[in-house]
Amino acid sequence: MPLILGTNSIKDTGFDVSNSVRLNSGSSDALTKTFSGAGNRRTLTMSMWMKRSKNISSGTDRVFGWKNNGGNYGFQFDNDQLRIYFDGSGGTNSTILTNRVFRDPSAWIHLLFKVDTTQSTEADRMRLYINGTEETSFSSRVYPALNEQGGMNLGNICKIGRSSVATNSYYDGYLCELAFIDGTAVAHTEFGEFDSDSPTIWKPKDISGLTFGTNGFYLQFKESGTSQNSSGLGADTSGNDNHFAVENLTSVDQSTDTCTNNFCTFTTTHPSAANFTLSEGNLKVVKSAVFTGGLSGSSIMPTTGKWYFEALINEAGNGDRTRVGVINYSTQVENNDTGTLNKEGSSLSGVTTSCKSAKHFETVNGSTTEYTNSGDFADGNIVQFAMDLDNKAIYIGRNGTFLTQSGSSGGNPASGSSKTGAISTNTTIMNGEPMSAFLGHSAGQSDQSDISFNFGSPPYSESGGNSDGNGYGNFNQSVPSGYYALNTKNLAEFG
Repeated sequence: MPLILGTNSIKDTGFDVSNSVRLNSGSSDALTKTFSGAGNRRTLTMSMWMKRSKNISSGTDRVFGWKNNGGNYGFQFDNDQLRIYFDGSGGTNSTILTNRVFRDPSAWIHLLFKVDTTQSTEADRMRLYINGTEETSFSSRVYPALNEQGGMNLGNICKIGRSSVATNSYYDGYLCELAFIDGTAVAHTEFGEFDSDSPTIWKPKDISGLTFGTNGFYLQFKESGTSQNSSGLGADTSGNDNHFAVENLTSVDQSTDTCTNNFCTFTTTHPSAANFTLSEGNLKVVKSAVFTGGLSGSSIMPTTGKWYFEALINEAGNGDRTRVGVINYSTQVENNDTGTLNKEGSSLSGVTTSCKSAKHFETVNGSTTEYTNSGDFADGNIVQFAMDLDNKAIYIGRNGTFLTQSGSSGGNPASGSSKTGAISTNTTIMNGEPMSAFLGHSAGQSDQSDISFNFGSPPYSESGGNSDGNGYGNFNQSVPSGYYALNTKNLAEFG
């Protein structure tokens, strides 16, 4: 189970990446460009940072591809192994397939692939680097012949996030700092470096000064428009104006979750995720089948500090069945329980609220206390969560008003040690173990519930514009003083 703690984070990276694009396979998201002519097909470099949202243990999802005679040449995942097709004109069918599998939906990774078929040594003609280290273990590899021209960089269609030749195999996840260099095999050290204080962490460098070549492009996703120009999400900032058009992408798909500031999401690797449909970068959660259970195991689970996030109720379902909140993650791990927080006999511990009736629930080792109904939530309402793990207090709000156990207004997350109006001050729940965001159901129901989580980079249109004290996040409501969005920069400072 992936877990990001403060030791996995760095506050300052030197070069900060502001934006990424969030691609969702369910809505067929992609970027596309048709090039007017071929570039250098013997020497090229492809670099990108990615955070996968969904594993493909059986099947294929394509990240990047160039169309050539009906074939798709580029990056894809086959059964979670990375495959790169370069296929040469001489019929060598050149390709590499890693032994390594990529199944961590909490981590940003850097891929650097460079080709130079003019090299006399066969192994130097295609080289792959992952997070700054050359990959040498392959399930299969066929190198191109000397001076052979490959299938990439033709004057043809280039697709990002899907196959270039078929409407399938869409990529799920985030991409940033995506660069294609036409005509040069660039060293991996031009794109990144190991952090001097945390030498196992590979971080990006400013590459704006590189020479990109005729068909080269640099996508930083700094703009949010939908046109194929310098104001679009697919704008090329290399200076070549090789702008990409968007397919089914909008401004909502521009994210601040990047390789230099990793935001919290849910993870598909947690066993409980099988009972839910996760989409939009693992931030939108839908439950439609009859099921009693809960989703936990968020990618960032703090043990100290003050943290804030929101949940948008798209559809609450019937009665008080849908519950959102926070859970002491260790109680789930220790008891091997993937059920609902409020289920009879459950040994989980945490605090939730009902999305429909706004009852609050405090569960400690299987014993649940139900607090006063504070009035129905409506679809479209915002549920607010403030975790003060330093003073051991959890606060729950609705549309800007923090509620008390009695259902009235008066909760004050900024009250510190006085814990004014906290829903829970239970030190068994907040005992220094990791705390995870949570979505659950108290009983099996056939109706659908649909909740979107906002840990700072919302998967929906949000005009609130409220950030934390460090300037991170776009929240609907004001972030309480002293509280921060769940991301790695904040975690390195306060976690």
